[in-house]
Amino acid sequence: MNPTELPAWAALRDHHREIAPLHLRDLFDADPGRFERFHAVVGDVLFDYSKHRVTDETIALLVGLARQAEVPARVERMFTGEKINRTEDRAVLHTALRYQGDEPIRVDGHDVMPDVRAVLARMRAFAERVRDGEHRGATGREITDVVNIGIGGSDLGPKMVTTALAPYGHERLRVHFVSNVDPSDLARTLAPLDPATTLFLVASKTFTTQETMANAQQARAWLLRALGDEATLAQTPVVRSPVRQHFAALSTNLEAVESFGIDAERMFPFWDWVGGRYSLWSAIGLPIMLSIGPARFDELLRGAYEIDVHLRTAPLERNVPVLMALLGIWYLDFFDVETHAILPYDQLLLHFASYFQQGDMESNGKSVTQEGRPVAAGTGPIVWGQPGTNGQHAFYQLLHQGTRLVPCDFLAAARSHHPLGDQHEILLSNFFAQTEALMRGRRADEVRAELAADGVSGERLELLTAARTFPGNRPTSSFLYPRLTPAVLGSLIALYEHKIFVQGVIWNVNSFDQWGVELGKVLAKAILPELAGDAPASGHDASTNGLIDAYKRMR
Repeated sequence: MNPTELPAWAALRDHHREIAPLHLRDLFDADPGRFERFHAVVGDVLFDYSKHRVTDETIALLVGLARQAEVPARVERMFTGEKINRTEDRAVLHTALRYQGDEPIRVDGHDVMPDVRAVLARMRAFAERVRDGEHRGATGREITDVVNIGIGGSDLGPKMVTTALAPYGHERLRVHFVSNVDPSDLARTLAPLDPATTLFLVASKTFTTQETMANAQQARAWLLRALGDEATLAQTPVVRSPVRQHFAALSTNLEAVESFGIDAERMFPFWDWVGGRYSLWSAIGLPIMLSIGPARFDELLRGAYEIDVHLRTAPLERNVPVLMALLGIWYLDFFDVETHAILPYDQLLLHFASYFQQGDMESNGKSVTQEGRPVAAGTGPIVWGQPGTNGQHAFYQLLHQGTRLVPCDFLAAARSHHPLGDQHEILLSNFFAQTEALMRGRRADEVRAELAADGVSGERLELLTAARTFPGNRPTSSFLYPRLTPAVLGSLIALYEHKIFVQGVIWNVNSFDQWGVELGKVLAKAILPELAGDAPASGHDASTNGLIDAYKRMR
């Protein structure tokens, strides 16, 4: 399927020529009911898309595109376990990890739900033992620090959620994350920790991921240097194995896990139908469960499940992840926009933009279709952002007055977990003001009149008028929720997950493979042994050979 050949695509192209000159300020002035029509509520999340460069006709045409691209049917294919990840011949069933219903979900005729629930039960039992102090280190002391060693989805998801839900964290346990093979990452994390009270989680499906296993081996060595090996401990009253007591694995490779020294009972598996960037709902979420507890983790799952149900049952015209996806396509493919900013006015969502930078760009950063042919439309925006109000003092200048159109998502909680004076009101006043300013802008005649009233005239009047004029007409979405709870966070994550999937459906790309990350890994493995000797580099391009030789001279 080529989306540009669909009738709706041609209609949208014609419609874009009509609507492009319109200004959001004028659309709001002409339509007092615009907010009522262009917002939706799902669960505890209010989604306002009224500040987008759309009309009722735009939405109708975009929804028509979703229908012609067979979005509802493709959604059902994912939820029912069809192998929609064609290049890897896999089902895509992260939704099964948070499923709350009673119907079976089958892959190759096998109901996966008993397996999912069995792993969750084992995770709950282990988490409770650690949290209650029943599971102790090799010297008999309670665990105080958990270090998750993973990379990509095995790091970003748990780190984002654990940070976001810090107000629900255990009073004794501190959770840390190590992902970079740069030794500074591990060394700085371990420096303040006590080996006797530290638990490591090694998150690697295959237990062969280069960066993760390099860090895991060094963490193991750090632990054994401090606590001694089993033979040494056998001469003391405490005979627990350091590795068995201080390591758990989030993996499927039992042989490699046991060879590392980790007890099989402390290996928590997941399945090949769980993609890394969609895996926080699985055993990869164990650091989340250790931090917030099994009951809160269940609330996280329930919040996501609400969105799963919404995606499958809500009409397309009121379906929030579908609308999010369609608005993104509207700008990327018809306004030639290249980037998308995620701007949470919630410091707890510090890693939210980074998480969906991977989620979006790894999923839809594709240039071939499901059939292996070149794509006909633009795919995969560059996703970036950081929490407000920090961003206002960094890059909002470009958002307001730059030459690039950057659609933005703004997220905020009505209530803070940490109320201090009127600071949350100050935060929210900026949240509301920025979307208004981006929409409305400031006309030259308004600026000129204000400056003239202050006595500015002549050339300086014209200079300052030009500098202080804001074009406006910059589109934004707003997500408002009562408080950032586990359920709300689960809903927000699922909304973005499904937005990405729906866009992939319309662009006809596989959102669930990531072959683009493989080539660099292959070349790195070939280069690594070359770095050991002093011989001049060869076999690469001139630049790479020169850089390797320069490194050898500097080390």
